[in-house]
Amino acid sequence: MLSTLLASGSPRACGNSRRRRTGASTLVAFSALLAGVVQLATAQSLVLERRIELPSVGGRLDHMAVDLEGQRLFVAALAADSLEVIDLREGKRASSIGALHEPQGVLYLGSLKRLLVANGAGGGVQAFNDAKAPVTASQASLDDADNLRQDPSNGDVYVGAGKALVRLDPDTLRILQRITLAGHPESFQIERGKSRIYVNVPTAGHIAVVDRESGKVAATWPLKGAARNFPMALDEQGHRLFVVTRSPALLVVHDTGSGSEIDRVPVCGDADDLFFDSARHQIYVVCGEGQVAIVRPKGPHLAVSERVPTAQGARTGLFVPSLSRLFVAVPARTSHAEIRAYLIR
Repeated sequence: MLSTLLASGSPRACGNSRRRRTGASTLVAFSALLAGVVQLATAQSLVLERRIELPSVGGRLDHMAVDLEGQRLFVAALAADSLEVIDLREGKRASSIGALHEPQGVLYLGSLKRLLVANGAGGGVQAFNDAKAPVTASQASLDDADNLRQDPSNGDVYVGAGKALVRLDPDTLRILQRITLAGHPESFQIERGKSRIYVNVPTAGHIAVVDRESGKVAATWPLKGAARNFPMALDEQGHRLFVVTRSPALLVVHDTGSGSEIDRVPVCGDADDLFFDSARHQIYVVCGEGQVAIVRPKGPHLAVSERVPTAQGARTGLFVPSLSRLFVAVPARTSHAEIRAYLIR
């Protein structure tokens, strides 16, 4: 009887077992595939959308600026002594301004339709109407002119040069004020709601807090156990100042109310640009070691959640919130320079 039951029942039992195993395997495989797709979609916050070639532009690229109305991107080609103008609609270079002197900082004044370029090798600051030669105004008495920012309260322009932060008239580039610092200023950020300017002074190992009403340094915040603080970003609403150091590679966060350090996070090396995305509550660190580190809140602290590969030497960029784009400047090392446009999801 047992043999009869086994003979009659085993094929059906085996078939059901195979179907169960096959169904289970299919479900596991589908779940793994779905998990992989979800993980991939989650991981790709920055999606490479376009590469814009800059033929014949060799060497290092520095900072960038954007003309939103005209859909143009301006790139300081430091090694080539030129300013490259990119048509963002067409995705290609539109024109170039040459005969500059190691351009580093770029600022586009939309209300005046004027482009300002800061030259690091003795050229001071030059102005071009609508990003076209010839020079319409200049301020040559500025040594190692670098980063440029516009004061949102009155339209004046600030430039880091020599060992000072210099305020310029946006029309004539006449010097209105010179604020002495302990060393050469790198990135700086201007508060909208208050009168403070935060300035990275790497040779002094601190952040200088400038009162732009008095034109004096009101305080200095030392960076303990870290040096070479170049890029900076500001979360004014959240009362946080972000600074990235290169030795070691750290994101250091200060409370702008008290000046105290509230967090520090290991990031990527050789960073020269840093951006805070207030809409997505995340930070982009553009690093010359060949990646963009994306930093997000993790519990009470910050942590690197993604590392997006770029290219060796690509350490400058520009975050444009209204376009949901991050542009990264890739210098010419083996071929020509290029700009990589990343869509931010």
